[in-house]
Amino acid sequence: MNKYLYIIGFAGIATIASCKVGKEFARPSVDMPAQFRGQASADTNSIAALPVQSFIRDTALLRLIDSAVAKNFDVQVALKNIESAGASLKSARLGRLPDLNLSVQGTRNWPSKNSLNGSLSEQFIGTRYMDDYNAGLNLSWEVVAWGKISRLKEAALATYLQSTEASRAVRTRVISDVAQAYYNLLMLDTQKEVAYRNMLLTDSTLRIVKLQYRSGMATNLAVEQIEAQLRVALALMPQIEQQIALQENALKTLTGEMPGSIVRNRLQDLAADTALSAGVPADLLSRRPDVRAAEMAVKVANARAGVAEAAMYPALNITAGVGVNSFKIDNWLNIPGSLFETVGGSITQPVFRRRQLRTEWETAKIEWEKSAIEFRRSVTTAVQEVSDALAKMDKLKEQYTFTQQRVDRLEIATHDASLLFQNGMANYLEVITAQSNALQSELDLAAVKRDQLNATIDLYRALGGGWK
Repeated sequence: MNKYLYIIGFAGIATIASCKVGKEFARPSVDMPAQFRGQASADTNSIAALPVQSFIRDTALLRLIDSAVAKNFDVQVALKNIESAGASLKSARLGRLPDLNLSVQGTRNWPSKNSLNGSLSEQFIGTRYMDDYNAGLNLSWEVVAWGKISRLKEAALATYLQSTEASRAVRTRVISDVAQAYYNLLMLDTQKEVAYRNMLLTDSTLRIVKLQYRSGMATNLAVEQIEAQLRVALALMPQIEQQIALQENALKTLTGEMPGSIVRNRLQDLAADTALSAGVPADLLSRRPDVRAAEMAVKVANARAGVAEAAMYPALNITAGVGVNSFKIDNWLNIPGSLFETVGGSITQPVFRRRQLRTEWETAKIEWEKSAIEFRRSVTTAVQEVSDALAKMDKLKEQYTFTQQRVDRLEIATHDASLLFQNGMANYLEVITAQSNALQSELDLAAVKRDQLNATIDLYRALGGGWK
């Protein structure tokens, strides 16, 4: 009969132990649009599925990206966060195992003569003191925890995955930063070339005006104004060279290296792809690392709410111990005389801490609600960033077309103004104006080309590309 009672008792404990309080995790609902704003039609293909080596073809830029992925300090810190979360996960996976402790202890106590122990000590041992030598293994096992251990494991796993996704988000951001810094450097190189050509052209005009001045065909005012125009071009050169040096240093730091020069190609050799596929907004839930990290944060908060709720329920603990004990060191390891065994069980129900535990549970639920709001915000931000990138690409395409047309017209105007000036059919002010406008338009064209390339990188990052 007792055997059946034990079986029923253990079956009941196992059933209760398998119970788990708290809600099972479910991704917070988000109303996703059918397609991105500015997208002609929904396309299931997405450039986010492409590895960096397929999306970016510039070999010099790819070398910088490889260096950044391996050496960038933010990436290295993110990887260390993964290691830390992995260590916590390993610890959580052992949460169901009982605590087993080995203890070895020796004490000597001098009780008062009027105490029971004091009188017995002198009567039976013959000394004023009492020794106690103890060595044993002590086991403690929380059998019924209402799923608290499972929730702790769930939280640890979600934290690990969150750190992994956060690391991928850092990698994506670093790749984007390196690419955009590289394109900015190419733009500065182009602007330097434009400024140098304009300086040569202005210098040529100045020589002609000086010859005309000596022959009485031009005034000193013309010479001074063209001299001033030349100084504008000359001042622009060191300004651009300074920006190039600063951009090179910043790019080197991004790649985890000391400041130095950058090997690079020319902006004119690159073409911005204006027909990139963005896929559908729902893909962001699985492709964007920061969105995935926000989802894992919700899962962590959900698991911690379950742990807080489980703390309000009674816990069943089993304790056991085995070892040797003696009041004489000579008999301490005498087996089986000094051998002892203990076994016990307890049910613990919080009483006075009930309000505190309930407050902790309510706070944990609020944290879950906050994390769900943050998740929805991350999704909304992701959709906005993709839509912004698509709008930039569309409008920059038009802007580049018009700016290129302006450059072409001003090149013709500058050439015509120079010919007319040399033949006495135009004055120096018309030449200066034409050259100044041509300079500014070519500088603007380089900037628009840079912005186009950056917009493609923005779209790639916004869609969640670059971490694979």
